[in-house]
Amino acid sequence: MKSQLSLQNIKPKNIYPLGNEFKGKNSLGEEISFTNFYMQKNGTPFFGVSGEFHFSRMSDTRWEDELIKMKMGGINVVATYVFWIHHEEEEGIFDFTGCRNLRKFIQLCQKHNLYVILRVGPFDHGEVRNGGIPDWMYGKPFEVRKVSDGFLYYTRRLYSRIAEEASGLFFKDNGPIIGVQIDNEYMHSSAPWEITTGISNEWVFGGDEGDTYMLRMKELAAECGLIPVFYTCTGWGGAAAPDSMMPLWGGYAYRPWIFYSHKGEHPATEEYVYQDFHNNEVVCTNDFKPQYKPEEKPYACCEMGGGMTCCYYYRFQYPFKSVDAMANIKIASGCNFLGYYMFQGGSNPLGRHGTFMNEGQVPKISYDYQAALGEFGQVRESYRRLKSIHYFTGAFADRLCSLGTFLPQGASEIEPQDMETLRYAVRTDGKRGFVFINNFQDHMQMPDRRDEQITLQLDDEDITIHFGIAGDENAILPFHFDMDGIDLITATAQPVTVLQPNGEKTYVFMAPEGMQAAFQFEGGVVINDEMNCNYECKDTSKIDCFHVTKEDITVHVLVVGREMADQMYIISNDRLIFTQEALLEDENGLQLETVSASNPVYTYPAEGIFEKSAKAKKIKGHEFSPVLGCYLVETDQVAIAPEVTQINEGRYTIKLPEHFMQSLKDARLQLVYSGDIGHAFINGRMINDNFSNGAVWEIGLKDFAEELANSCITVYITPLKEGVNVNVDSAMAARREEVDTFISKLHEVKVVPVYQIELDYKACM
Repeated sequence: MKSQLSLQNIKPKNIYPLGNEFKGKNSLGEEISFTNFYMQKNGTPFFGVSGEFHFSRMSDTRWEDELIKMKMGGINVVATYVFWIHHEEEEGIFDFTGCRNLRKFIQLCQKHNLYVILRVGPFDHGEVRNGGIPDWMYGKPFEVRKVSDGFLYYTRRLYSRIAEEASGLFFKDNGPIIGVQIDNEYMHSSAPWEITTGISNEWVFGGDEGDTYMLRMKELAAECGLIPVFYTCTGWGGAAAPDSMMPLWGGYAYRPWIFYSHKGEHPATEEYVYQDFHNNEVVCTNDFKPQYKPEEKPYACCEMGGGMTCCYYYRFQYPFKSVDAMANIKIASGCNFLGYYMFQGGSNPLGRHGTFMNEGQVPKISYDYQAALGEFGQVRESYRRLKSIHYFTGAFADRLCSLGTFLPQGASEIEPQDMETLRYAVRTDGKRGFVFINNFQDHMQMPDRRDEQITLQLDDEDITIHFGIAGDENAILPFHFDMDGIDLITATAQPVTVLQPNGEKTYVFMAPEGMQAAFQFEGGVVINDEMNCNYECKDTSKIDCFHVTKEDITVHVLVVGREMADQMYIISNDRLIFTQEALLEDENGLQLETVSASNPVYTYPAEGIFEKSAKAKKIKGHEFSPVLGCYLVETDQVAIAPEVTQINEGRYTIKLPEHFMQSLKDARLQLVYSGDIGHAFINGRMINDNFSNGAVWEIGLKDFAEELANSCITVYITPLKEGVNVNVDSAMAARREEVDTFISKLHEVKVVPVYQIELDYKACM
């Protein structure tokens, strides 16, 4: 299929500073500010990548490693709800200890150079009980989410306690907190009052005071000491978004909430169709109807679907390729600040008296969310795939952020069900830029595409790109990409980062699945010591490397296939590590978090990284690629044999061996079952639950190891029922359920060891 796009006579975007409402300095001389198009750090474009992590939904002993994983995955901002009900479950009794220790969490973010956005409510949602409003507020003589003396009194008390915990940690105090979100989806969304669910089914008030409420809450936050660089609010659904607050957007393609009223299959959505979200002349979409002119504020996100929880009436396995595809769509459509909800899964804490803190439609404990990082730190395919995009936005923000969006005719009107039309967009200033291609659509299986051709009509030339792309893949292709004075006219490979490991620049590219990587440079260059301006990679399932010279300039180019790109991590001193497992780096060195006792690990450059590490044994003569070092990282293998006893239909006990966690970082219980809901208990206390969706149910055992020394896990599987009838024939006040068939069976139980292998830091320098 052939397509062309005119990019002639393009005028530069009108970019200007937003002013003091969106600017902050600290005593170190650092400055955070915003233009109407992007964020700046010390006057330079900064591409924000935010990942949601609810600290109160995870043991504080796990926080630091998960934050490091987020950073290793290219996250530079952590967003977190401060759920009121988690901290003041009982009126006047605040709890900021253990998993509720907000200050400790922020300090860990600061330690690892991660900015923070606090979402302080008073209403949050997040599938938490009452959307985060404490139960005791239901009986107060005033309405919540309204400007009244009563509600302001309790909100002031909440904000003051949050400010006390965060004291000295705001950006102005040289801390990491740059943003504070006020309320959530005001006048757009609400949540059930859980104490009424199943009876009168009442909902928390959604709000009706618009900007008046939001501005009073913002003023109250400042009075209490919550003073960030900028205040945010959610922008979608007609939510109130005052001029002095940064509206943030998002996108969910998998929507459990539609099944409150929708019957039948989940429809394909518009989330994977390119738009221009920073253009006053473009017609708004169903989910983008700002209360301001789009070019007046950056199009920034806080709730792109980094996963989605299973609700009782909507069970599905989240397609992990959907996450980086949405990132591609958002960036191409004018977004210079990505934000994922959730990036890190978690578990709901129990209340002080055993109260469950969930909203009724979701599991009581588990909030895994099928996120990029799972409830117990599992690394998902979405995490691996996102790294290439996040490394790209981190390395080339100064080239990307100022570029406008341009779409071929009809691109924004493509029907989601259209599997024929090529979906692409361009960000450019008319001279250079990037072509974004998407071949993913939710609730559809997109076909492989071959023999595609895009012609970009620039002022002085036409550039034609020939390519293919696999189904469900996406790509970002450069044109007129400056490589230290060498002009890369076009490439069918995605730029990822630029390194200087040994004093010479190496540009790293990724070959998307189904795309033959090829490079066209300006005339007069020398490639691999031969006069040539074209280079085609022979086999990117391995690694390709070549060098380009122009006069006294030489740059190296490293090309990796999608599979290897998903294994790639950037570490200190511009080195690359390739591993299928989670890699963590802190001040003590590198740690490999792995479920395998034997792990092949590749390095770039080949030498100078692990030579002195006792845990990494070099493999000589490997055939994968001569430019990579190859090592085997091993530890003693541990086998854990659980003892499973069936008590009755659907009920089992699982006994773990004594000292099963010895020498391990964690152990994950894996359960395969047939049924409706899985519940796991220790001594009668529920520790996890799972709405069956066909995936393996996993439970991290680290947090329960001490109890399990003297106790077992009881698993009860709520059955799937066929032929259900509730008999109400009795003359007495009695009912009973009659069922023809029960399905409730545990098929397989495994315990998977999680190892942590330390690698000498000095060997990595």
